[in-house]
Parts: sequence; structure tokens; C-alpha cells
Amino acid sequence: MEVETPILSGAASTDPFLESFISDYDGPGGPRRCYLQTSPEFFMKRLLAAGSGAIYQIGKAFRNGEMGGQHNPEFTMLEWYRPGFTHHDLMDEVEALVRMVLPLPEAKRYSYQALFLEFLNIDPHRASAESLRNYAQSQKINVSHAGDINKDTWLSLLLTHLIEPKLGTERPVFVYDFPASQAMLARVSGHRPALAQRFELYIGGMELANGFYELQDDVEQRCRFERDIADRASMGLATVPMDLCLVEALQSGLPDCSGVALGVDRLLMLVTNANDLSEVVSFSFDKV
Repeated sequence: MEVETPILSGAASTDPFLESFISDYDGPGGPRRCYLQTSPEFFMKRLLAAGSGAIYQIGKAFRNGEMGGQHNPEFTMLEWYRPGFTHHDLMDEVEALVRMVLPLPEAKRYSYQALFLEFLNIDPHRASAESLRNYAQSQKINVSHAGDINKDTWLSLLLTHLIEPKLGTERPVFVYDFPASQAMLARVSGHRPALAQRFELYIGGMELANGFYELQDDVEQRCRFERDIADRASMGLATVPMDLCLVEALQSGLPDCSGVALGVDRLLMLVTNANDLSEVVSFSFDKV
């Protein structure tokens, strides 16, 4: 079922690596600080908890500070949720959709661990932050201003600089089962090491979709929000309100489900062989 949810919210993304746009309301019942959504995820999960069943929407999302060849502060997102699906089931559906739009061969799938082992000969679950820093330096990545960053940030740096450009150049590539510390809003497996049950899809060296086997535990979700807020404070970022309505929705009961967000503008770049996102939107941010 197609749904439409609000773009404005009283809560923001607590993710330290996502910045929400602020919009202040001043009228009856106000004043009130609002935030433009970085994704429709929280509202859609509230619908799922209310019994909507499988849902999707195509709409605008906003992320402050993101601009470049593959980024625009305002962009179009396709997001959908499938009750009864695992993240592996949803990968099958994402692949089927993308291959309807693009003439592509069957996708290749790597676990996060297998990906790092194949491309860098590094076990991301065992490597230390210091060893990752040393490897980045050996690959001529400028780390002089990196400071005391954590292991996950080093892994992300190596992924974006050394691995991503090579992914999906011949066939789509799914990467799944991330480190538990990168779970975001995904559930975590009971394996050793624990794994975040999420995936990303890459085509042409570009991340196209990000999906989760969705977390259902309201207590764990609140703890993750609180950790994010603490991380933001340690990084000198603004404190933002967590979405307690989502926590309450999880408490009432989110169905077993998986969900995914796919960048429509990036998909259009692939369809049209565009080199820059500005080629597929009516007005890029530098023209508004």
C-alpha cells in the first residue's frame, strides 16, 4: 500500500553522521521546533505498528551538509517495508526491482567480513583501530587530521576510499551482516561476533540502497538513541530530541519485518549514465 507521511517532525535523527534541517513553527499551539525528515522511516514504522501491513512511499528527504556529485541536501527516496521478510528476502526483492529498471546481471553478495578480506586482506571484526589507521596511511590516505577516531570510522574510511569505487562495476553487489556497532536501526544477531542484520547495495561504485531486518525491541532502540546523543555531545554536535513516539510504537508491537531505502536520484543517474546528481534533478542546491 502506498502511504504518505509528514516531512516535518518534532524529533530529529540522532545519528551523529546525519544532520537534520531545522524549521521553527510559530503559530497557534506554538512556538515549536521541528525538523525536516532525513528519512520517512520513523513515521512508516509507526504505521506498521498500527497494523498497516506492507507499505511504501516515494518522497523527499533532507540531510544538512551533504552536497557533491552523488549528494544533494534535498533528494528523492523510495522506502518500503515487508512484514515477514528477513534482510536476505528483501535483498532478493531489491535486486528484482533494480534489474527491471537496468539491464544488469545477477548480483554478487558479500558479507562485510568477506568483503574486507577479499579487497584489503583485513578481518574487520578482529582488526584494531590502530592497525586500520596504519593501513589507511600505507594506502596514502591523508590521516594527519584524523585525531582519535574510533574503529568504525576507520572501517568506513577504508570502505569509502578503497573498496566502494570497485563495487558494482560489472554486476550489482550486496554487502550484508555489518559489525554490530554499525547496526543503526537493524536487529543484531546472536552470533559470535554479533552481526547487524542490514545490507547495502552498490552499483557502479555508488551506494544505491540501505536495508535492515528491523529492530523490534523498544528498550534497545531507546538505548541506541541515548548512545547517539552521547556520541553527538562528545563530538561537539548539537543535542537533538529522540523520537519517543517511535519508541512507544515499538513497545506496542512492530511486526517482524524488513525495510529498505533506495535513492531515486542515484537510480536515475545509473539509468541515464549521468556523472553528477545535478544532471537528473530540476534544480540542484546551488541553483535554489
